[in-house]
Amino acid sequence: MTERSTLSRALPMLEIVPATPPSAPRLPSGPTDDRLTEYLPEARTLPRFHVWTLGCQMNRSDSEEMAGRLLTAGCEEAASLEAADLVVINTCAIREGAEQKVIGRMGQLTRLKAANPGMRVVLTGCSVREPDRAGLRRRYPAVDLFLRPDEEPELIDRLGLASAQAPIGALGATTTVGRTVVGVADHLAATRARAVGEGTVARGSAIAAWLPIIYGCDKTCTYCIVPFSRGPERSRPFDDILDEARALAAAGYREVTLLGQNVNSYGHDLAPDTRFAHVDAERWAGRRLDLAGRPDLAELIRAIDALRTADGHAAIGRLRFVTSHPWDLSDRLIAALADCTSVCEHLHLPVQSGSDAVLRRMGRQYTIEHYTERLTRIREAVPGIAISTDIIVGFCGETEAQFEETLALLKAVRYDQVFAAAYSPRPGTPATHLDDDVPAADKRRRLNTLLAIQEAIGLERNEAWLGREVEVLVDAVNPPRGHEHDATDAAGDGARLSGRTRGNKLVHVAGDEALVGHEVLVVIDHAGPYALRGALVGA
Repeated sequence: MTERSTLSRALPMLEIVPATPPSAPRLPSGPTDDRLTEYLPEARTLPRFHVWTLGCQMNRSDSEEMAGRLLTAGCEEAASLEAADLVVINTCAIREGAEQKVIGRMGQLTRLKAANPGMRVVLTGCSVREPDRAGLRRRYPAVDLFLRPDEEPELIDRLGLASAQAPIGALGATTTVGRTVVGVADHLAATRARAVGEGTVARGSAIAAWLPIIYGCDKTCTYCIVPFSRGPERSRPFDDILDEARALAAAGYREVTLLGQNVNSYGHDLAPDTRFAHVDAERWAGRRLDLAGRPDLAELIRAIDALRTADGHAAIGRLRFVTSHPWDLSDRLIAALADCTSVCEHLHLPVQSGSDAVLRRMGRQYTIEHYTERLTRIREAVPGIAISTDIIVGFCGETEAQFEETLALLKAVRYDQVFAAAYSPRPGTPATHLDDDVPAADKRRRLNTLLAIQEAIGLERNEAWLGREVEVLVDAVNPPRGHEHDATDAAGDGARLSGRTRGNKLVHVAGDEALVGHEVLVVIDHAGPYALRGALVGA
């Protein structure tokens, strides 16, 4: 598969540092007291599980928690879906294609269940919404149990795998968004703290970690299902997040990504605290909020950046956050990014369209003037910062002239990376009441046009790195392929390694596998539109 074909199917979500998958299926941990061994259930009586995760980083983080709970219950991880007795599918409903992938697996799962009558299938994630429960069985006939995202902590209990000492009882609750009944994340902060405290988060990488700080979404985007699948925004307590960050630093994690559907909305729903009396702010874009006396993302970033090792270095060398909303890119946050040395020089700021008229129909509640003013401020404060974005083409009513405004924005901003998709209506979203009147052929043409322009911009921006030394956190060993393409050719001896710069540039380099998990200096000798290639300095 070429890089071009991969990008053309990219969903409007950001890939940062992918969690390195474990080299072998994970085994359940044994009891700390050997005297308890005789009370464990026989392994053959417990299902082997496989978690299939689609979509965003929050889904990946949620899957780590579910896998950890299954391992703690004594279940063993299966190497594949076909080898599993329990399949957990963590779905994405942002784009139609992600749901179609799951629907397309129903026949295979039905055949696997016929061959293994004890097999069970659980479906969770954003495809499970409260108003749709009646129709879920028809859409996903092979599924035995449906859990809303806020019900995922109930997985073990619902499957009858909880120990006698485990908490029992339903945790999930509902509220309303408009006229729609949705799950609410009120309890997720407590269940996350418990999972972290008990060490039951089965992280997919020993190098880079996800750290959720806020759940749900309060925004008004008419095309998006997240507010109706994950409910209103609920922030985790400030001290819980710091405790988890300290634990990650102590465990040797080199990079941490703070997560939220709108990560820079963090803190507005928390109670005022005298420790944050100096925070005297309000949100002045979008829906007005009084933020005075509450911790915000800027305060959280400064606190994590202040965590230091005995020799005075940052305890977490690389700190990222995703995904941001233009409403909440405050001056306080921009100042924190400039001041905190651990924060990586990269910002993902979705724009979705370059047309104010389209943005109004999307319910984004900002203008291009506001958006570009924020980008100007961040680029002044953090020179050389890499900027990436999400764009949807062919939204309801988008004219050719409005699409050209998006192309003009692309050329003016000169993003380092763009995640683009053609609009497809999602059932249950407000945009379904608008006419999806852009023909499919026009959507494809506009998408391909935008990608071609961005490919040229990406290549030019990457060529500026030729001959320069960059710091790369190596996170993967890539198997050799019969056909290499563009910047994915590795030169020289050694394994084919890859990693990311602080600006989130993908870099390929040849070197010893022992370098995985380490930061190395690489001199760039080749640039493509989507990746760089180089050689180890001093090699």
